[in-house]
Formats: sequence, structure tokens, C-alpha cells
Amino acid sequence: MNHALVGAFVLTLGALLVAGVLWLASGGAWQTHYDVYQAVEEESVAGLNLNAPVKYNGVDVGKVQAIALDHTNPQTVNLFFAIERGTPVKEDTIAILKTQGLTGIAYVELSGGSVASPLLQAKAGARYPVIQTAPSLSTRLENVLTNVLGKLDDTSNNINAMLSKENQAAIRSTLADVALITRTVAARKDHIDAGLIDAAKTMKNTAHASADLGKLAERIGRAADAVEHMGASVAQTSISAGAAVDGVGADVKRFGNDTLPELERLLGELSALSSSLRVLTEQTRRDPKGLIFGPTPVPDGPGESGGKQ
Repeated sequence: MNHALVGAFVLTLGALLVAGVLWLASGGAWQTHYDVYQAVEEESVAGLNLNAPVKYNGVDVGKVQAIALDHTNPQTVNLFFAIERGTPVKEDTIAILKTQGLTGIAYVELSGGSVASPLLQAKAGARYPVIQTAPSLSTRLENVLTNVLGKLDDTSNNINAMLSKENQAAIRSTLADVALITRTVAARKDHIDAGLIDAAKTMKNTAHASADLGKLAERIGRAADAVEHMGASVAQTSISAGAAVDGVGADVKRFGNDTLPELERLLGELSALSSSLRVLTEQTRRDPKGLIFGPTPVPDGPGESGGKQ
């Protein structure tokens, strides 16, 4: 009976020891728990191996658990990451393939994840949450180089088209025409210079004439004002003379009756002269050149022809 108890105790103790060793080997109370995330890459994942590190802003947060080709779309690759539980993987978190140092060992870099963005969750019908991806640096460089090479190829084709035999002949003809025009202008340089000098003198004389016409218009205006003032004075004199005639006898009145019509006619002529001077002043201000070169012809109106009699 005692041997049976001892044997049972030894077996129980051995089982407890084995369980403790296994528990410690698996991490014990400090065992890390992982959540699985999926990412769909549309570029080659060459160099990326299983258990490659997954980093979040440079901090190790997990590893690559599986790499599988999408059989429904062979141009994409499904990546599965085991990421430590509690890592703030957000809806705007992005996964990018990167290489480390000169060795070219590939790993996955997670970035982004704003504070306001909610945590990434699996969508309806999906087994794992899907992290967005972005092209790697090598892919971006390849795209840029491809675009540059394509543009260079187009530029080369355009240059070849511009330098065709027909265009070369046209360019030679154009250059010959330009050379001929240059020689002609050079031969007539003296005439061109003389013409420019004459044009400058004409412009200068026109400016002086415009200034003189302005002064003349001002003088005509002052003359018109003087004539108007004289007419007013004559009118006042006529009124005074009429009053004096009323105070004299019938003989003087008879003299006034003969003289006043002449004075009134004179006043009318003075008024007409004043109006004519004012019209001349306005025309001179509007068209100073008209005083020397004559009035500017009025263009024909709609429906009129230039050859009417």
C-alpha cells in the first residue's frame, strides 16, 4: 500500500514538473498573444521570407506568418502578419515593403494611424482585418524611370520627325530667306536711320504745334469773354442812354428812336460774334490739329458709301 502511494506521488510530481517546463518554455505568464492581419500586395515580394519582422514606425511588433499567391488574381500576393495584441493598427495604417541596409533583407513597415482614426476591424465576410498597402521605394523608382524613359522615347521620335528631309529643306530655305532679309536691311541702314530721324522730328514738331494750338485756343477763349463783356457794357450803356432820352424832350426822344435800332443791331452782331468765337474755341480744344490741317473727316455711317456726291 505504501509503495502504491509513493509511486502515485512520484508520477504526479513528474507530471507537474513536465507541465511546468512546458509552461515556462511557452513563455509562462509573460506569453505574448498575437492577432492575425492580412495585406494584399500588388507588387513582387521577392526577398520577403517567413518570420520576417513587422515593424510599426521602426518598432518590432510582429512577424510575417504566411505568404500566399492569390489564385483568383495572380497579380496579387496575400501576406498574413502575426502582430502583438494591443498594437494600435488603425484604419489608415499602411503597410510598405522595405529592405534593411545593404543586405537587402526585406521586412514590412507599418506607418500612419492617426489618433482620430478607429482601430482596424475585420469586415463582414472577411476572416482577418485587411491592412492597406502602398508601393515600395523600388516600385516608385521603377515607375518614375519608366515614365521618364517613355517621355524620352517620345521626345526622340518627335525630334526625328522634326529633322526629316522635308523639314530640313524647309529650315534651310527659311534660313536663306532670313539671311537675305538681314542683308537687305543692312544695305538700307542709312535710309532707315534717316527715316527714323525724320519721324522723330515730325513727332517733335507735332508736339510743339499741339502746345501752340492749346495756347491759341486759350487766347481765343479770352477774346470771346472780352467780346461778351463788351456787349454787356454796351447793353448797359444803351439802357442808361434810354433812361437819359426819357428825361429829355421829344426831340431827344426822336433822336433815340433813330439811334436805338442801330445799337440793338450792333448788340445782335456782337452776340453772334461771341457765339462764333465760343464754337471755334470748343472745336479747337476737341481737335487742335484741325486749325492747321483742316477738320478731320467724319467716317461714313451705316448704309452710306464713300463715293456719294
